[in-house]
Amino acid sequence: MDTQKKTVDEIEISPLTGPLDARVVLPGSKSITNRAMVLAALAQGRSVLDSVLLSDDTRYMSEALRVMGFSVEIDEAARRITVSGRGGTIPAHGGDIFVGGAGTVMRFLVAMVTLGEGRFRIDGNQRMRQRPIGPQLDAMQRLGASVYSERNNNCPPVIVDASRARFEGGETSIDARVSSQFVSAMLMPAPIWKAGLKLRVIGDTARPFIDMTLRLMEAWGAQSSAEGDMIVVPGGQWYRAQRFVIEPDASSASYFAAAAALVGGTVRIEGLTSSSVQGDLGFLGVLQQMGARVVWHPDHVEVAGTGRLTGVEVAMNSMPDMVATLAAIAPFASTPTKIRNVAFIRHHESDRIRALATELRRLGATVVENGDGLEIMPSTMHPAAVETYDDHRIAMSFAVAGLKLGGVKIKDPVCVAKTFPDFFDRLAALS
Repeated sequence: MDTQKKTVDEIEISPLTGPLDARVVLPGSKSITNRAMVLAALAQGRSVLDSVLLSDDTRYMSEALRVMGFSVEIDEAARRITVSGRGGTIPAHGGDIFVGGAGTVMRFLVAMVTLGEGRFRIDGNQRMRQRPIGPQLDAMQRLGASVYSERNNNCPPVIVDASRARFEGGETSIDARVSSQFVSAMLMPAPIWKAGLKLRVIGDTARPFIDMTLRLMEAWGAQSSAEGDMIVVPGGQWYRAQRFVIEPDASSASYFAAAAALVGGTVRIEGLTSSSVQGDLGFLGVLQQMGARVVWHPDHVEVAGTGRLTGVEVAMNSMPDMVATLAAIAPFASTPTKIRNVAFIRHHESDRIRALATELRRLGATVVENGDGLEIMPSTMHPAAVETYDDHRIAMSFAVAGLKLGGVKIKDPVCVAKTFPDFFDRLAALS
């Protein structure tokens, strides 16, 4: 692949001229890195996290933990984070926490600080102030937590007047149709709450992320049970400090797997295995339906494609971050693609349904925008400069389309720093 031409405001993607034969080593999972930092902070003692993701979202988490009084050391070269946990207590007595655009940090910390004493104010950037958190606040209020939206609009900033002595957990329900992060947020501190948590989950949005949280909690020493829509976490438990290795990011893997399917050839993704806790691995199954071949090995996965794709119809509520990846390659398929059951992604870093429809049309695709998804027709595409809406997944997905279609430019490419700072360098190295 030729060197990509970079300017201050945009980057042009050079198309691949032949089939891929590439080996990819990916950064650690954002979802696991941020959950592991929370669990490490709640554990008693010093935990070492290896193969972490170092990106905007994980830096916001590490800085937030420092504001909360925890010792967090980052070794950039080794991709290692060391957290000194305090056994289920929050060292700082209140504080102002800024989370930028990191949804996991906002949602997780609102629940975590119930283990502290004092007034915590958690705020984010302009887009974060538009992203709903009302269902989580409602569920926490029903348990007796003093937590509220500062502007009374069910969006951040969020104020938590924490009193560990008064808040004990208990039984409640939560509407997870907007985000599974509301559920994960309440689960992680629950083993330490005196009464634990009995939580009825309404909606199956991104359920694999909830399962990921429960599996990580178990790895750190906390027991729970889940049956149907009910999750029970007994109280009075403790997390154990440990050395923990973060899996490669399955969401990041999707771009390279999609490139093999779209352009043809083979991509070997190191460290990603079929036993992963990440639900986004399901995207590889979608690529298989489209005509790619996926072969699992003990320590890696290979994705091979012919450059010819067949459209699919798929409900993507279990892997919402993969919608943009599928949408970007769908116009190149020989039959239509229908993506459904993802109305909630209108509340992600951008209104992703609207953004994807707009940018696909800019490239010449025929698209029907539905309330809960997209229908994308086989289309004759033409180059254009793609707006990214300060949304890392829009930028990375359309960059993959640029490997097939010459002349695609990605505006504001630095937005990928949210989860994959060197994405464009990795993409340029494909051959």
